[in-house]
Amino acid sequence: MPGTYLLWVMAPEIASEAQPGQFVMVRTSEGYDPLLRRPLSIHRVARGEREHGALALLFAVVGRGTNWLAQRKEGEAIDLLGPLGHGFKVDPPPRNLLLVAGGVGIAPLVFLAQRGIAEGHQVALLLGASAKAQLYPAHLIPPEVNLLVATEDGSVGRRGMVTHLLADHAPGAEQVFACGPISMYQALADMSRKGMFEGKSVQVSMEVRMGCGRGACYGCALETKSGLRLVCKDGPIFELKDLIW
Repeated sequence: MPGTYLLWVMAPEIASEAQPGQFVMVRTSEGYDPLLRRPLSIHRVARGEREHGALALLFAVVGRGTNWLAQRKEGEAIDLLGPLGHGFKVDPPPRNLLLVAGGVGIAPLVFLAQRGIAEGHQVALLLGASAKAQLYPAHLIPPEVNLLVATEDGSVGRRGMVTHLLADHAPGAEQVFACGPISMYQALADMSRKGMFEGKSVQVSMEVRMGCGRGACYGCALETKSGLRLVCKDGPIFELKDLIW
């Protein structure tokens, strides 16, 4: 995945409390330039005894802050605040979970897949990208996950958008979880209006610019059917049906 980085951090206190869908605010400089921290989803939490207390962050370099983060070396320290926000809600008992990832939107869903498998759920992952080179490596996905792929250029899997896979797999799912670009969420909302997810929970991870990450600055306010909600405090996970497009 050119321009995308996987960073492992020893952060035992955060790792022990983290839930799939939550995030951390990362200071992406040694000083105060850039001033604001960057919100990054918790991508994975290590389960091995040797790596206990480690968590992974998956991110694309899009500016000075993430470029600085991508250059960190083993043994260096970074400043994290978290875990923050409300994560995905998986209903008991064990059920069929459908995960939909668009590009780097895979970031919070691998942690969810890990947790889902550990709790006895059946997990299917629809993974989409523009081309083969942009696909998240399959060997990093838990082997118990049923993986299905779509690429826009047809280089791997089905040709087209990842949402094109939903017609075949949404009917058998009991809960749906998604992370990706706004255009993908809009496509999901259109499908929902046409009855594809009738009676099912569809939870999406909203990614917006944040100031504080703790609900103090109101910089991440989002319009919902229940009024304004803060992505950092009330989210980042929202029910698709509650959002206004």
